[in-house]
Amino acid sequence: MTTREMGFIAPLANSLPPLPEGEVFSHSQWTTLLAIADTVIPSVQPSSLPALTSHLSISSSEYEGVVTVLKAAIPQSHDANICDRYLEECPSSIPAFRASLQRTFSDFVREDARKGIALILTILDTRAGSLITTGYAKPFYQQPIDVRQAILRGWATSYLPPLRQSYRALTSLFKNVWLKSSPTVGPVLGFPRVPVHGKPGKGFDYKFLQFVSGTEPAIVETDVVIVGSGCGGGVCAKNLAEDGHSVLVADKAYYHPPEHLPMSENDAGIHMFMNGGVESSDDNSISVIAGQAWGGGGTINWSASLQTQGYVRREWAEKGLSFFTSSEYQTCLDRVCHRMGVSTDYVRHNAANRALLEGARKLGYSAKTVPQNTGGNEHYCGYCTLGCGAAQKQGPVVSWLPDAQKAGAQFMEGFDAEKIIFEERNNNKIAVGVKGIWTSRDKEGGFSGNNRIKREVLLRAKKIIVSAGTLQSPLLLLRSGLKNHQIGRNLHLHPVSFLGATYKEETRPWEGAILTSVCDELQNLDGRGHGVKLETTCMLPSWFLTFVPWSGGLDFKLFCSQFKHYTGFISLARERDPGRVYPDPVDGRCRIEYSPSAYDRQHILEGVIALAKINLVTGAETMITGTEGVSQFVRSEVASGQEDLGINDPRFQAWIAEIRKKGLHAPDATFASAHQMGTCRMGVNEKTSVVDFKGKVWGTEGLYVSDASIFPSASGVNPMITNMAISDWISRGLGKELRNEIHVGEMARL
Repeated sequence: MTTREMGFIAPLANSLPPLPEGEVFSHSQWTTLLAIADTVIPSVQPSSLPALTSHLSISSSEYEGVVTVLKAAIPQSHDANICDRYLEECPSSIPAFRASLQRTFSDFVREDARKGIALILTILDTRAGSLITTGYAKPFYQQPIDVRQAILRGWATSYLPPLRQSYRALTSLFKNVWLKSSPTVGPVLGFPRVPVHGKPGKGFDYKFLQFVSGTEPAIVETDVVIVGSGCGGGVCAKNLAEDGHSVLVADKAYYHPPEHLPMSENDAGIHMFMNGGVESSDDNSISVIAGQAWGGGGTINWSASLQTQGYVRREWAEKGLSFFTSSEYQTCLDRVCHRMGVSTDYVRHNAANRALLEGARKLGYSAKTVPQNTGGNEHYCGYCTLGCGAAQKQGPVVSWLPDAQKAGAQFMEGFDAEKIIFEERNNNKIAVGVKGIWTSRDKEGGFSGNNRIKREVLLRAKKIIVSAGTLQSPLLLLRSGLKNHQIGRNLHLHPVSFLGATYKEETRPWEGAILTSVCDELQNLDGRGHGVKLETTCMLPSWFLTFVPWSGGLDFKLFCSQFKHYTGFISLARERDPGRVYPDPVDGRCRIEYSPSAYDRQHILEGVIALAKINLVTGAETMITGTEGVSQFVRSEVASGQEDLGINDPRFQAWIAEIRKKGLHAPDATFASAHQMGTCRMGVNEKTSVVDFKGKVWGTEGLYVSDASIFPSASGVNPMITNMAISDWISRGLGKELRNEIHVGEMARL
């Protein structure tokens, strides 16, 4: 073990809830599903071995060539058989792969999508169905791997939309689950389980309310109930508790201390992200990644701490919300940044961030270092989206919530808020409590036991603050009987598409802070505040390699083996055109109606092209986009004595023309979102918004929303600081209101 690998010890294990009982698919459907998975990630063997339908057979010379490539990429410290084991491996040979699929389809895939997949699997198991969908009468699972791969490639360009969508959804799912569950991927990529920089940190000693089992609802009374512990809820809790009010923060998620962090990619998906991290829009045009952890998105974000920009503040002020151009709002921004030690002073850029800044400089683009909320410390860790084991990232778990507990706030984990309770008084709809179901940990403090207590709990309070996040806050309002047509609408997602680039030297892309630079040259492409920012992205294997276009199983395995030479970038849009969220008609879970518009896709495309230019001038050897059908760019060697034409090189210009011609069209183009905003929009009247400028829900008393859902439109920057600053304003105003009510009550008694 080298010196740089001595920083972190392996985190403690995180227990998982038991696998769902019962089968989501029949035996024959599972057979076909795993056959597709084994086609996407096949077992590869030399032709000198007996041919098997379940293996991809290649000539012995080709196999030896593949092994040579892998050995050159794999660290020498690993066992001599790792290349053969990596090539031999397929999803059906990994028990954890089948278990992960079972959990995904049972718990995280909505019913209509699950039924659609089941139907396709059944069709593929029949002669007539196979003939229509594959061109062969023989069922899919009986075909040899090379034929199966040709069938999947045909689906990618099929005139039947269900086949194209199935191709995209299933290849992405199988790549993602394999990358999380494979025992050989880590060694082959050289990807360590834990960060190689930094030291484990010490967590805060949280105290959580506990309840015994019972048939009657447990009742808790307090001044303020805050539903959600994220960036909005955490700030509100600190301010109101320090103002002398009794505060209770209740969250569906559970706290995981630093000694359990960073989690594995598989465990984090289950414990720290909404819907297992596999949320997507109804048309599957965009993947949506939303935190569902104690501390909300602040627990799994990338530390980027950008303040709301002037042109966005002016836009919001022009909508009648003059607060956003006031000095008071700037004070709120500065106050939350000060508490978290936001600064650029301790930033050390990794390879990707250095390339972004240097490429922008060479092209004359505007770019800068992104401030980090790391409390005056260098934080060179690329794993923070799995939870910060160093406890340096000053999100709610490390800063705001501990401050709140020290000031007397109480906390509940495992509380699933069902609805807000109202009382009618003098024709006013007054919020008086929140009802929900509390679920304990098991007796060992984990989640795998069957001895967990469930109990209905009623939280009674003078004021209710909903801080459940952009995807969940509107659903709670709707479940509570509120009818405002704007609830759930105006969803903004900052859609992104990506570009990957390889460099001759090792980049070890998982090392270093994830997002420490931004290029804002293209942030205002239409003159009305809509455009893109160019940023780096998280480079954990399942986060990046999942979105790499698939052309064949062996090619994908070889691509993965070169991961330590890659860098990843995103073109992030401040979009013009929003979507909406609404409850699933079957089980009430969040549904997302959103597809990046042609208007916004054009901006994203310009960002991808700019990223290609940035990487070309910094020496990238190859580049790929996230769009099916776009070729890989491979740099040509410049002969000695010849001029390097840079971005004017005809081959590069031809590749850019190919990107433009292909465009960004679903389902061929890959889009993702890690920012969600706007579904309980702030405004000046009930017809156009959900809350007023103080965060109070129109048509109610005592009910407030304080999270990114109240943004009037997209923030254009990572939303944490904007969210916190608005929550600082709302909670300080609410504190004054509570004090005034106490004073009025005291005067009345006199």
